Amino acid sequence: MKFVVHEHHATRLHYDFRLEIARVLKSWAIPKGPSMNPSDKRLAVRVDDHPLEYAGFEGIIPQGHYGAGAVLIWDAGEFQPEGDSESALDKGRLSFTLKGKKLKGTFSLILMKGRGSSKDWLLIKGLDSFAQRDWEIKEELTPAKKKKLTEKVPPCETS
Repeated sequence: MKFVVHEHHATRLHYDFRLEIARVLKSWAIPKGPSMNPSDKRLAVRVDDHPLEYAGFEGIIPQGHYGAGAVLIWDAGEFQPEGDSESALDKGRLSFTLKGKKLKGTFSLILMKGRGSSKDWLLIKGLDSFAQRDWEIKEELTPAKKKKLTEKVPPCETS
């Protein structure tokens, strides 16, 4: 199974974390992005599922459309859940291993209970040989790359 993390320059920069589960990409928006530091507990807000084909998307979502802005694949690779991923999501705790270029090793998504929403989760890096206490996320989308992406996308059709 696969995973992808999109760096999404919308109204505010955030990272869309997507896991292949039940023939779709289960998705979470992570405002500060994922972390390789086990001390970081990153808010991950559950958003709508996306089709598997979306894993390869890079480009500009035109103004006037939901999520307008530049989207870049920040990381991608293999996703291996511990046990049945659908059941684990229903129970509010999914543990898994990622084999990406940037994200490696064990992680958990844990539902935050008592906050009034079933959409708020935490993404936490496990203590393993890949953990990095001094890790910091690095944006990949430079202004030059954003301009290049923008030039590739035709203008939005208006109705």
